[in-house]
Amino acid sequence: MDHATWPTGTLVVLLSILILYKIFSARLGKSLFIRRIPGLNAIDEAVGRATEMGRPMVFVPGIGGLSLPTLQALSILKYITGIAAKYRTRIIVPTIDSVVYTVAEEIMKDAYAAHGTPEQFNPDDIRYLSDDQFAFASGVVGILNREKAASNFMFGYFAAEALILAETGHQVGAIQIAGTPSVLQIPFFITAADYTIIGDEFYAASAYLSREPTLLGSLVGQDYAKALLILIILAGIVTVSLPPMHFHGWLSFLNHLPDWVKWFQ
Repeated sequence: MDHATWPTGTLVVLLSILILYKIFSARLGKSLFIRRIPGLNAIDEAVGRATEMGRPMVFVPGIGGLSLPTLQALSILKYITGIAAKYRTRIIVPTIDSVVYTVAEEIMKDAYAAHGTPEQFNPDDIRYLSDDQFAFASGVVGILNREKAASNFMFGYFAAEALILAETGHQVGAIQIAGTPSVLQIPFFITAADYTIIGDEFYAASAYLSREPTLLGSLVGQDYAKALLILIILAGIVTVSLPPMHFHGWLSFLNHLPDWVKWFQ
């Protein structure tokens, strides 16, 4: 930490202890509450719809490399592949990055094997299209139109192609679920997609879907840490807003406190 003072260091240690406490509590079996996220709950509905219609699903893991948003997207892909394996529904994954292509292929192969259906894995359904942004977008548009996708998942980092993909998915009648940390693209997804995951919900997805104790405890611990930081900020605002008073001033303030309360009532 650059230019850290002792209060900052103390606060970092305190927040770390709080998060670790929640992680160990979760690992010891304590039940932790996470509020319902409608966009993630709708994944089962989207897979079920594709199964009923007998049409494939498309999962787009963004246009980024192997970054944190892409890893989050791939963790969601693993969950969706597990459901797809259960219902024997086909899922197509177009990628823009060769490394992401390789990782997505391994994730899907493992997910099918974990659900006892390794024969369903089709390497041709994971496709490297292009490393050019709009060439990739054109390829995804072609897949959505040719395959008549019943469900379209868009998770990861997106830029100007976000609305192109979402509009195409809407035109082919696909149920669409999208999530991105890019605040500039969230309005387009909210407009064109059926469900949109925004803000911290995107990073909470892996914990929400997997219910893995370490991830769950870390998520809840971070929420408590945020609440503590908000309280500290509010206390700081109140402290600097009050006029400076000496000891006798504080005694006078306390003596007149009932009158002030009565005046506010």
